[in-house]
Amino acid sequence: MAITTLNNRSINRSDTAASGQLWTATSATASDFQAAAAAGKIGQVVSAVKTDTFSMTSTTFADITDVTVDITPTATSSKVLIVVQLTGGLTSGYNGNFRLVRDSTVINLGDAAGSRSRAMSHFHSNSSNHTYCNIGSFLDSPSTTSATTYKVQVNVESGGTVWSGASVFDSDTVQMGRTTQTITVMEVLA
Repeated sequence: MAITTLNNRSINRSDTAASGQLWTATSATASDFQAAAAAGKIGQVVSAVKTDTFSMTSTTFADITDVTVDITPTATSSKVLIVVQLTGGLTSGYNGNFRLVRDSTVINLGDAAGSRSRAMSHFHSNSSNHTYCNIGSFLDSPSTTSATTYKVQVNVESGGTVWSGASVFDSDTVQMGRTTQTITVMEVLA
């Protein structure tokens, strides 16, 4: 057996690990077998950043292109923490909504009430064109070890135009900035 040195300590035949233990550094000069990550620890992180713009006028929810990520949980008991940051603009007099989707299932929705849209978050523009910033998070329980896709969708109620990554006044004359749109998902170990 070849000898491998980690932090000035050799691995030899007497070093054994119990089930669920990993070889880790316990100090600057020693290493040992330690318990694997406990519940509540982050197992993996996947993120997507959209740097270009997106706009739409549909009253039907549509994907914001490139604000989507895939993650494969390591256990069915794992949870997935989703964090999104969205900025953009909406023409005056309209309402818009964002919703979160896992594969083809809409998650994190408000209760049903009349004909109102059910969404993760809502934004409104009253008498003038407005910009918005939406930052949100949700702890999901996908109960799977299969590849899972998370994405953000948007709609505009009764018409109007919504922009993502740019304001209503997207021009060099007005000097409104361009922004990123991000989605980050983290596996939270059970």
